[in-house]
Amino acid sequence: MRKRYVALAAVLAVATAVTVTRTVSADPVADIAWGPCEGVKDDVQCATLEVPVDYANPDGEAITVGLSKRAATDPDKRIGSLLVDGVDMVKDAPVGSKRMQERFDLIGFDPRGTKRSTRIECDKADMAAVTKIGVPNDRKEFKALVKANRSLAEGCRDLTGPLFDHADNLHIVEDIESIRKALGEKKFNFLGFSNGTLMGQQYAEKYPKNLRSMVLDGNMDHSLESTWEYMSSETAAVERNFNSFAKWCDETKDCALYGEGTADVYGELRDAARAGELTDPETGAPIDFYDFSDRAFAVNTPQQWSVLAKDLKTLRAGEDELKLDDQPRELPVEYLMQSKFCGNWDLGVRNFGEWEELTERLAEEYPNTQWSKFAGFQSACFGGAIETTNPQAPLEIDGAPPLVMIGNHNDFATVYEWSKTAAEQSGATLITYEGYGHTVYGGGNKCVDEPVESYFIELKQPDEGISCESTDEPGRTS
Repeated sequence: MRKRYVALAAVLAVATAVTVTRTVSADPVADIAWGPCEGVKDDVQCATLEVPVDYANPDGEAITVGLSKRAATDPDKRIGSLLVDGVDMVKDAPVGSKRMQERFDLIGFDPRGTKRSTRIECDKADMAAVTKIGVPNDRKEFKALVKANRSLAEGCRDLTGPLFDHADNLHIVEDIESIRKALGEKKFNFLGFSNGTLMGQQYAEKYPKNLRSMVLDGNMDHSLESTWEYMSSETAAVERNFNSFAKWCDETKDCALYGEGTADVYGELRDAARAGELTDPETGAPIDFYDFSDRAFAVNTPQQWSVLAKDLKTLRAGEDELKLDDQPRELPVEYLMQSKFCGNWDLGVRNFGEWEELTERLAEEYPNTQWSKFAGFQSACFGGAIETTNPQAPLEIDGAPPLVMIGNHNDFATVYEWSKTAAEQSGATLITYEGYGHTVYGGGNKCVDEPVESYFIELKQPDEGISCESTDEPGRTS
């Protein structure tokens, strides 16, 4: 039976970069030696910066952090550097409007362990063993996953070295500080999306006075106390989006399931998948509950609702070809779940009994979808193969400039409630987008983009309570 494991990141092609050669210390002072990025004709540069693997041992082993840069297009108006989590975020296209590009050097960085930084490497056979098990359905599979997780971690350590156990967010915070110093900026600006928001939050906690401005879009809530809180909040968002999809389909004549009871059709297919009675009409391959949930994840994207309805009808009829699928399925070169997720989240599940209780409770609380693939991230941590070195705690930011956070009402990954909590704990001004999707800044929504950019450029704090209408059009794919 085909099962999959969701990774937080997949590797992209590695750019040519120029490494700063110097003695590694916890207080880097070297300038960054920028050079051309491979395969990029645009006016963008790349480099790497050496940092300690372990900041508690600054003279020990070193790794590199990959960087990209677009210089401010109007040097006379330059304000400073704007750091963005992701080399490609800067390399592939300018960040923000023309006004933003004039005023800031845009600096992208790949967090340690990923992409153009020194990478976490793991054995593909070990990753395949974990992937084959997927989300455990019974005690035998749970025990097998524990064993596979431990074997995978041992292989990652052998191939990666000490970086594997030094890749949590606290180390990334120190890398960000090293970048600031190497850039020669007394204060700098930060833009974080999704997982990058946790980097920003914890940087603001540790180095509040080194910030000029910070915007965090699609926030993590690192104060969630229990595994249930985490799983429940992730699944609640998907259930809410499913209900919107079902309502739209039941009221829209162009929907393939109009007049058939969308929730009833979905429930029939879901139950068949749980019973092992659902198959792909084209290939004949079995579709289990978790595979079905992944295929139906388009409930979170209104533009795909028409296609999803057709797929559900196809599955029920048992003929024709499915349009939505979870391609591609190649294994990642990097495996980051244990170092990046388990290192930052203490969401332990000791045995299958606890896991079964959690998943059964999800099915009771959220009777339609019963699951979100994001609720299963902690299965990478089963067996305790890596220590949680950055456990959850409420945000405590003191001495930072006023911050700005953004949250999407119907975000399926970093759910809106998380952004609300992070804003309350940090005192940040929250901008709300009333639509769907995962993060929103830079997508052309003026209601969001304009106050964000006025904040970055003029340090004008957005008004409290900004709420921007959704521009999503259900069923429209183009």
